[in-house]
Amino acid sequence: MAQPPPETLTLAGRRVAFTTPQTGGGGAYGGRLGALLRQRGASPLPVPTIAVQPHDPDRLRPFLLPGALDPFAALAFTSRSGISAFARALPSSHHPLSDASALPFTVAALGSDADLLDGAFLSRLCGDPGTRVTILVPDVATPAGLVEALGRGSGRRVLCPVPEVVGLREPPVVPDFLAALEAAGWVAVRAPAYATCWAGPGCAGALVAPDAAAPDAVVFTSTAEVEGLLKGLDAAGWSWARLRRRWPGMVVAAHGPVTAAGARSLGVEVDVVSARFSSFHGVVDALATTFSPQKTL
Repeated sequence: MAQPPPETLTLAGRRVAFTTPQTGGGGAYGGRLGALLRQRGASPLPVPTIAVQPHDPDRLRPFLLPGALDPFAALAFTSRSGISAFARALPSSHHPLSDASALPFTVAALGSDADLLDGAFLSRLCGDPGTRVTILVPDVATPAGLVEALGRGSGRRVLCPVPEVVGLREPPVVPDFLAALEAAGWVAVRAPAYATCWAGPGCAGALVAPDAAAPDAVVFTSTAEVEGLLKGLDAAGWSWARLRRRWPGMVVAAHGPVTAAGARSLGVEVDVVSARFSSFHGVVDALATTFSPQKTL
């Protein structure tokens, strides 16, 4: 295999921990982030603090019966896991969005998540997706950006396949998203697509083990991951303050301002926030800039 050119190895020699789930739908978030870190020369250290578990597809069945989506004007996804769960549940024998109606239908997703809205997905959603379905990707890859891109609802219905949070407090992201849709005049209908669960009492082990090597950075990609780590530290008899004392040089990075705000609300100060958050490239670039010897202090 060809080696990447030296100029791309902007994180060479850096040990980067990340709390992203390693399993579940959506192309395995942790695997994608780990691969990007390796491409930049970093040594990835997976410390998954939450797990993504698909629900039984029957949980979505009421929305996937023949023509069941016809009363809706839009389908809004806030994560790759939501798209993957919905795609697994889509029937192959009939279409939940019928061809009979001439009303336009919007399928919205954030940033690179929209890559999953491919021809196979759309053809199972609707018999004539080219005529009826429009893909919407907001310029700002946040739930608030999605609401703005959808515009005024004027009483129309939007289906939102979102997670159920198990063993953790539900972060405000989804409730705020649904409330913003309602404020914009949409009738937002929540659909249970998958579960976000705490990874368990041993999830912080890679950071607190006596023989653990010092991480140069830790990357959070959701507020739930931050809470999961704090819960794991507590289970191990540690605290965030103690971890920071152990690794004083560890840079704390957040994948976008929503995650950064969530981390700070839990008492975790963030050093680096990616300005581009439509994909994980943004947070990896932000880390590379932070560690660059040319960085202006």
